[in-house]
This record gives sequence, C-alpha cells and structure tokens, in this order.
Amino acid sequence: MQHIRRTPTELIFDTLNHLFLAFWGFIALYPMLYVLFGSLSHPTELARFRGILLWPQGFSMVSYRAVLMNPNILNGYRNTIIIVVAGTLINLIMTSLAAYFFSRRNVMWKNAFMFMIVVTMYFSGGMIPVFIVVRTLGMLGSLWAVMVPGAVSAFNIIVMRTAIQSNIPYELEEAAIIDGAGHFRVLFQIILPLSKPVLAVMALWYGVGHWNSWFSSVIYNSGRRDLWPLQAFLREIIVQNARQEMAGMTSGDWGADYQAHMENTVRYAAIIVATVPILLLYPFLQKYFVKGVMIGSIKG
Repeated sequence: MQHIRRTPTELIFDTLNHLFLAFWGFIALYPMLYVLFGSLSHPTELARFRGILLWPQGFSMVSYRAVLMNPNILNGYRNTIIIVVAGTLINLIMTSLAAYFFSRRNVMWKNAFMFMIVVTMYFSGGMIPVFIVVRTLGMLGSLWAVMVPGAVSAFNIIVMRTAIQSNIPYELEEAAIIDGAGHFRVLFQIILPLSKPVLAVMALWYGVGHWNSWFSSVIYNSGRRDLWPLQAFLREIIVQNARQEMAGMTSGDWGADYQAHMENTVRYAAIIVATVPILLLYPFLQKYFVKGVMIGSIKG
C-alpha cells in the first residue's frame, strides 16, 4: 500500500491543528477533571492548595464515604432510576405513537394537529396552569407528577416522524397491511425495529432530561422528600454547603475548621456520584447516536 508523502508545511499544519484541538479539548474537559480530583483530595490538603488542580491533593475517599452513607443519596438514586426507566419508556411509547400518526399519508386534519403541536414549542401555559392540572388529576405527591406532564416532546415527534418518512419505504408498510397487519402491528413489528438509531437517540435525550431534572419534584412533591430524585438532594447539598461556606468565611474561622474544609470535597463527590452513571450510558448508545441525529436532520 502506497503512503502519500506530506510536505513539511502540511506536517506543521497538522501538528498545530492537533495541538489546538487538544488545548480546547482540555479546556472543555478540565472542569470535570477538577471536580474529580477535588473529590479524591484530602479536605485539609485541598483547602491549602492554590493554583491549577492537576491531580488529587492527598488522596482520600472520605468524601465519597460521607456521600454514600447519606440515606438521602441512596433514596434519591432509587427514585431517579425509577423516573429515568419508567419516564423514558413512557416518552418513547408516546413519541412513537405520535410520530407514526404524523408519518401516515392521507390522515384527516394531520396538518392542523401538527400545527397545534408545533405551537407548544414556542408558547406554553406556564407553571401555574400545569400545577393546577397536575393537582386536579391527583398526581401531587407521587412520581407520576414528574413523568406524565412531560410525556412527549414536540421536537422529538418531528425528529422521529422525519426519520420514519426518510428511511422506511411506505411500500413495506402497505405490504404488511395487505397481509392483514393492523396499525399497532405495523408500528411495533416493522417501524420500531427499523428505527433503532432514532429510538436510541430519543432514549438518550429523554433519559438525560429525567436524570438532570429536579425542579418538578421540588414543586409537585415538596411535602414528600422521600420521592425526591438524586439531583434535588445534590442541589440541596450544594446550596447548603455554599451558605455554610459563606458564613464560615465571614466569621473568619473557615480555614481552621476541618468540617468546613470537607464541604467542598463532599460537594465534588456528590457531583461525581450523580454524573458518572449517565456518562457510562453513552458508550453503549454511541453507535446509534450519530446515525440517529443525522437521520433527523436530513429532511424537514
């Protein structure tokens, strides 16, 4: 196999280009590395350190023990997993049904319904009307209040509808209908098996949204802390630690208090504990992710 020889100018350009991209990649990745190194640092050593944190200062797992021994964290993990799994499943079912409907030909009032759905992307009823609806339906104080109101996304309906229209021949569906298949059989045995890339993208988008959500639980389940997700407790830890840190700095004794030193490392450990699981999910969906995103962007 013959290799193409590059000129010195091309070598210099490629080297500078790689260095430039590596620099900006480090800039983008460093905040996460800082939090990771901070969570693995000894609280006192980290409090004394000044400068750019490039490795743990006095390796210690005390912050992770403090986080994992907190019953709120374990309870939040349980609620978050339930919300992510059940909520994403509801999202995929509702989005698939809507996308299949809007991908059909000669459906009466299809454009009118599509217009009403698109309008919701730009205008919404607001928090108070949604709260009234959730309360009227009797979902306050339950996990349903977090999953049902956002069961479907108008943008994701458009993406999945476009994917179905662009990649699945209508003749294939017609052949199945001629053989006696109904709409549900066409959807679940033909459309969805051929739409794995876009389904993976939808699952990732919906799953990350549920994983990061905390506001809905605080609003709808304010009296049920046992139903709060992990991110709500993480926010509580960060806000409380920030207030305690400011109070300690004002009093002038923050630097001598080991407990105050530990606040930052506990905060960093909580962020890592809440972030790593969803990051580990991406490699399993990566092969579908790029293809699924491109499918939804080919046609409008």
